[in-house]
Amino acid sequence: MARKRRISFAASAVGDLEAMRDWYAEQHAPDVGERLLREVISQVERLADYPKSGRAVPEFGLAQLREIIHPPFRIVYRLDDDRVRVVRVWRAERLLRLP
Repeated sequence: MARKRRISFAASAVGDLEAMRDWYAEQHAPDVGERLLREVISQVERLADYPKSGRAVPEFGLAQLREIIHPPFRIVYRLDDDRVRVVRVWRAERLLRLP
């Protein structure tokens, strides 16, 4: 079996997760925000064993920039030699753009 990859989160992804949790709390549904946060983390943890399970992000077409769709979110990550780095967690309908 292939070796496990380390998982890390970019500051942008941490900010996305905090904003998501805060938004649901503001909507008086903090339990929904916490549940979605746990689901996203579970999807990310799976990438340690199956880093290529996500598809290439269609807007870029780069093999190392991948995503998992976990409605209503896109979990965007970069695949490096020894780790998976989550870079964004956005609403699924949002398109990515180059800076």
